[in-house]
Amino acid sequence: MSPQIILKISFFGLIITAVLLEVAADIFFKKWSIGNKNMFLLIGLLLYATGTVFWAFSLKYEFLSKSASIFTVLNLILIIFAGALFFGEKLSFINKIGIITGIISIILLEI
Repeated sequence: MSPQIILKISFFGLIITAVLLEVAADIFFKKWSIGNKNMFLLIGLLLYATGTVFWAFSLKYEFLSKSASIFTVLNLILIIFAGALFFGEKLSFINKIGIITGIISIILLEI
């Protein structure tokens, strides 16, 4: 395997881990805001901090602008799905267009 492929795998592994941790933190924050259980707030803060560390390490493998863009778009897409799955939020037509546009933007950044 070429060094470039290893760097891409490392980058995307770190970014995806960071996004998953941040989305999980957002879910715990929402549960805290609904139920006011401080345990959810603490878990959310811990997950955010851990996700930030993974995101910071991803910067070793990619430009800041590209890393931040991919992180943000993936985060937004997964948050929309998490809201629908865990909290019964409805996906509007505009949400669906946004998801498709976000996926296209990530592909374009990688070309």
